[in-house]
Amino acid sequence: MQIVAGISLKGIKPRVWDKNSPYYLPQLQAVMVSYAEFHQRPVLRRKVIEQGLRKYLGIPEEVKLYLDNGAFYFISRGGEIVTKDYEEFVQGAKPDWCPIPQDFIPTPKMSLSEQKECFTLTTKMNIAYKDKHFIPVIHVSNFLEEYVRTIKKNKVLRQKAGIALGGIVPNLLRAPKAIPYQKILENLQHVREEFKDKKLHVFGIGGTATLHIAALLEINSVDSSGWRNRAARGIIQLPGTGERIIAQLGKWKGRNLSQDEFKQLEECQCPACKMYGIVGLQAGGSMGFWNRATHNLWTLLEEARLIEQHLMDGTYQDWYTEHLDNTIYRPLIDQISKIRI
Repeated sequence: MQIVAGISLKGIKPRVWDKNSPYYLPQLQAVMVSYAEFHQRPVLRRKVIEQGLRKYLGIPEEVKLYLDNGAFYFISRGGEIVTKDYEEFVQGAKPDWCPIPQDFIPTPKMSLSEQKECFTLTTKMNIAYKDKHFIPVIHVSNFLEEYVRTIKKNKVLRQKAGIALGGIVPNLLRAPKAIPYQKILENLQHVREEFKDKKLHVFGIGGTATLHIAALLEINSVDSSGWRNRAARGIIQLPGTGERIIAQLGKWKGRNLSQDEFKQLEECQCPACKMYGIVGLQAGGSMGFWNRATHNLWTLLEEARLIEQHLMDGTYQDWYTEHLDNTIYRPLIDQISKIRI
């Protein structure tokens, strides 16, 4: 399973893909940037169209370059994307992967009719761009099965190599009226079963526990900006467990590290910890952020590697029961693993 690291132009460091950076992570295979960031900066947008996104960001050829359409940004501001602008940008930027120009994300608090409108608008966009290299998008929602039927009925859409699955984040974060975890699991299982031949990408799965769910369901790739967002709040991730507060920044609340976890952290092999240790993770300012962000992404990549290794070795069932700490997703992982193993 490929971990796609979401990056931001507002703070491009740490340059974890750059071999010349002290924070270089050689195991990183892909990064994602949002079109919304270029939409906000017309001069930069034109520059990237002229020279290509990979060259502008300094992304090496061996690292896949994903483009997010910025759907959440546009919808949260009550606007729709100018599709021809997006097409022009994609043509010049030349990302390796990009979704349709805009999808309309249903949220749990929406009424059923509002969610259906999101389904209708997204489906129209999928069909409008079926003949091009854009990836169709479907959403975890009350209309997921209709999304699946619509794609399977369309000859061109059902021949697409990949599908992107969105709408999962607000439900996982337990927003009001969120879909129950069991239903989310059933949704993901349904999509994987119906599209066995396609590369499935899931937007926004970025925790160590949710990686287990994605891997067990044979999701091909997931993206996450959480490694950066957590770092900005003074939060780090630990292998097999949840988030911990390492630096007191602002009013962010969370669980503090235990003495055993401090000892575990002292042995961390990520570039940031090897260079600066726990003091580096606790630091304020840019340096502290770079250290925590690098640590968080390294932890995700390492967790994915361990999951894959144990699945291939046939040792996953025994390993995860000891490795995974108390997590709200444990019952789901237990359930999927019994089916998968």
